[in-house]
Amino acid sequence: AHGKILRKAKDEADARMILQTQSGSDVSIITCMIYKTPRLELLDISSTRYFFDPFDSDALERYLESGEWRGKAGACMVEGFCKSYIREVRGFESTAMGLSVEVLQTFR
Repeated sequence: AHGKILRKAKDEADARMILQTQSGSDVSIITCMIYKTPRLELLDISSTRYFFDPFDSDALERYLESGEWRGKAGACMVEGFCKSYIREVRGFESTAMGLSVEVLQTFR
């Protein structure tokens, strides 16, 4: 978001800053997948772009207090807190969850 790489937050203050960076912004989520067998090798780097509406400040504070942001890249899961703020998605949503299923299915 805004040209910054948003990693996992180290504490609640860091999570707040990361989430505020995403609020009302567009965010690209990038996932790399390597699949290798003796007969097939697949290397894929996929990107999905999310366009978020501004996060409600009270809801953001409740989310931070819940601790659900811990261990999450960007302090958020698009299927969790951020879901209701998604205005538009460009790309595969599975990419944001860590495995580009649609890409993998093309190599059956």
